[in-house]
Amino acid sequence: MTLTLPSRPLQSRLAAAPQAVSAKAAAGEQRLRLQAERDGQERRAREAAAAGDVETCARAILAALDCERRLQGSGPQVMQVIKPRS
Repeated sequence: MTLTLPSRPLQSRLAAAPQAVSAKAAAGEQRLRLQAERDGQERRAREAAAAGDVETCARAILAALDCERRLQGSGPQVMQVIKPRS
């Protein structure tokens, strides 16, 4: 029976774990911030539309759409995992 050792020492594997967790937490916080910003822009657009301020409404809609676009790009990029690199 042979014994194989891990490729990296235990300390280095444990040291890398908090960085991965903090990166996930940061991504989650960014998503929450973008969702809150999107909701605020949508609320602002509705209020401006009700008041008849077309320009402010249009700017708020564009800002909300920008937040939505950034939200879609903040998730896991599946195609980068599936597509082999050339």
